[in-house]
Amino acid sequence: MQDQPFVSVITPVYNGEKYLAECIESVLGQTYAAWEYIIVNNCSSDRTLEIAQSYARQDSRIRIHNNPGFVGTVQNHNIGFSLISPQSRYCKVLQADDWLFPDCLARMVRVAEETPSIGIVSAYRIEGVKVNLDGLPYPSTVVPGRQICRLTLLEELHVFGSPTSLLIRSDLIRARKEFFDESNFGIHVDTAACYEALQDTDLGFVHQVLTYTRLRDETETSLSQRMNTYLPGRLLCLKKYGPIYLDPAEYKQCLDRQLNRYDRFLAECVFQRRDNQFWDYHRNALERLGCPLSRIRLLRASFSESKDFLLHTVKTLWQALRLVWNRSTT
Repeated sequence: MQDQPFVSVITPVYNGEKYLAECIESVLGQTYAAWEYIIVNNCSSDRTLEIAQSYARQDSRIRIHNNPGFVGTVQNHNIGFSLISPQSRYCKVLQADDWLFPDCLARMVRVAEETPSIGIVSAYRIEGVKVNLDGLPYPSTVVPGRQICRLTLLEELHVFGSPTSLLIRSDLIRARKEFFDESNFGIHVDTAACYEALQDTDLGFVHQVLTYTRLRDETETSLSQRMNTYLPGRLLCLKKYGPIYLDPAEYKQCLDRQLNRYDRFLAECVFQRRDNQFWDYHRNALERLGCPLSRIRLLRASFSESKDFLLHTVKTLWQALRLVWNRSTT
């Protein structure tokens, strides 16, 4: 254990009693022993603190930090980052409703230790019932950071996943006042942090399933799902990091594609009669991104959506008439 690099595992949590015990057990079950576990309790009103305290009493490697006041999700993560020990060489975020496979820390640390230029390590994960983050050909254990960022912006690869999916070199966290940028929309901050870190470091990858990301129940649908905050998040990352990792022609092509996708989505929502909160959110997001919501673009996209709908309807009706005709003549 004394020869192993020290790893800080962080779980920011708010009202996570449902899965927290399973999450903590997955850390205790690691084959890797040199870790500390910091649970950042964000003023939970359920049994979160009680559950965390029961485990902390049994294992001195578990520390609990109670926020004096409720903070946002991104800030809660940054509080966790600020609490890692000075001897920490790597940091592993673990969301409170996710868990780690037993060899997760051992295999991720091994890859990082073999190549000092690696700043972030990812691996296959199970999300719900599906295995993903599987786009890299085996045995690509080290990929230049700029190359991997370019491929993700071109939408040819998805390897970052969520915070639970990644192991981060602690020096990268200490080098920034806020590792997750709190001035963003609060979305895709983990991906943005990867784009920042991989400008000067490389990505390590383990070709094994090492983490589990839980899909939330329909009753727990998040703001991101209800409002589709992913679209402005992707656009934010593209506008901020596209000029760094892409050539001008690639950047323009990606930007046009992303704006067109955004317009098509909003056009669909016109027919869905979304509420004022939805439109206010996307209007403000687009203004902050320097791409104000355009009525002309929205009308054009709405016309395209309605045309596609009518063409699909006519095609379906024609197929039904042909089927009826064929059956009536046999």
